Amino acid sequence: MNQLVEGRAPEQNDHHGHTAQATPPIVVGRDRKLGRGPAIAGILAALLLGVFIAKGIRTRVYTEETLTTTTRRDAVLSVAVTSPVQGAAAQEITLPANTQAFIDTPIYARTSGYLRKWYADIGTHVYAGQLLAEIETPELDQQVQQAQSDLAAAEANQQLAQITADRWTKLLAKNAVSKQETDQATSDLNARQSVLSAAQANVRRLQQLQGFEKVYAPFDGVITARSVDIGALIQAGDINSPKLELFHMASTGKLRLFVPVPEVYANEVHNGDHVAVTSDAIPDAKFTGTIVRNSDAIDISSRTLNVEVDVINAEHKLFPGQYAFIHLPIPPSNSSMTLPSNTLLFRKEGLRVGVVRDGRVQLAPVQIGQDYGAKVEIISGLAPADQVILNPPDSLAQGERVNVEKGDAQ
Repeated sequence: MNQLVEGRAPEQNDHHGHTAQATPPIVVGRDRKLGRGPAIAGILAALLLGVFIAKGIRTRVYTEETLTTTTRRDAVLSVAVTSPVQGAAAQEITLPANTQAFIDTPIYARTSGYLRKWYADIGTHVYAGQLLAEIETPELDQQVQQAQSDLAAAEANQQLAQITADRWTKLLAKNAVSKQETDQATSDLNARQSVLSAAQANVRRLQQLQGFEKVYAPFDGVITARSVDIGALIQAGDINSPKLELFHMASTGKLRLFVPVPEVYANEVHNGDHVAVTSDAIPDAKFTGTIVRNSDAIDISSRTLNVEVDVINAEHKLFPGQYAFIHLPIPPSNSSMTLPSNTLLFRKEGLRVGVVRDGRVQLAPVQIGQDYGAKVEIISGLAPADQVILNPPDSLAQGERVNVEKGDAQ
């Protein structure tokens, strides 16, 4: 029997009984057995640590790359854009107007005297030719009588001169008188005729003044003021002496409204156009007025065009002096565009809008026309296909890269 030797493999016989050459024995030292385990563990730990380190480095690199990409992406401004709308919208502007009577006239006495009676008080609607007051003129009556007496004397003197001239003319034909005496008689006749004409004119003048003893309404209207009473001393006056005014009349069946139109809208005023008229005093009523005339000149102090609008006031709902408003329509313009007001940038160089072209900002100068409030009319500086930035920040710079998030946002 083969004996097992520690550290040696047993001998084996072949099938012929011969002992085969045995494999050299493997001798394992006890010290070697004990040192291999920790070494392998150390190697595995080192490999594991290397894997963790590599993974950590890779994670940090990926995180840094992601942060850099995100930072760069966030650094690009995201904007909403819109495009100009072709053709400006129609609008209506409201302008204050001064309301006046179509005819507004003070009534004065043309002759002096005492007021005998008045027949119309304030608020009375009168017609043309209606008697308003009577004036007593005793002095004028005496002047008329004196003038009539002077006229009678002038007529008598003229008749005597006529007879004398005729007589001397007949005697001259018979050579009974001289040519000089005939000429004197004829000249005296001419002088007497001139005196007679003057006396007749004086009588007519005084009679006309006597006719002004009765004061009549010059047109259909309403009495807006009465300044005298019975027994008051009346002095002949005119517009330069307002204290001598007897009555004040106004024609209110048609009213004149004068409205100052700003210079920018002056070209929209056309004679014959109809406009709406309103008043805060009667908010439920709307009247139709007609532009009848304008000053055709801009007032240099107010930069406005004075426009007259006539309004039929048959029901007398509007009053002279009342505050009213004219609603002037402004037609749309097909040659311009509109943009939201929140696209404008006010820079020291002038008015600008931000336009996105090839992903970058172009600060385009624009000129505005009408201001519609939420929108403005753009006269020049843009094309219909331009992408205009909405709510641009004040820091928006020329050439800045932007990211368009959405379009046609309002």
